[in-house]
Amino acid sequence: MEIDRLDHLVLTVADIEETCRFYQTVMGMKRVTFGEARTALHFGQQKINLHAVGSRIEPRAEAPTAGSADLCFITAMPIDEVQAHLRASGVIIEHGPVAQQGALGAMCSVYFRDPDKNLIEVAVYDAG
Repeated sequence: MEIDRLDHLVLTVADIEETCRFYQTVMGMKRVTFGEARTALHFGQQKINLHAVGSRIEPRAEAPTAGSADLCFITAMPIDEVQAHLRASGVIIEHGPVAQQGALGAMCSVYFRDPDKNLIEVAVYDAG
């Protein structure tokens, strides 16, 4: 087997509406509805499916827990503009900017939390 890319992942969240507001406003993602009133956040060629804490959607992770994710998103926006946008959105930057190593090489990252306290990293790959 050879894996090509990640299609979607699932986040377990305390409040789907609050999560959607955050990811739409702060991260520029689009809310989509699919299946039987399921909710997801779409960006680029991927999506994040949302499961509310205690939902019985099957199949599911063995121990779904809100706030247990550590996610990295890539942007083409310069890191100083990312920081300015986060501050203007009322988001507290916990760490960064800091040099990191991503799947495709050197990048610069900032870290913050979503409403469930998941760790969110937004990074830009170094030019060149």
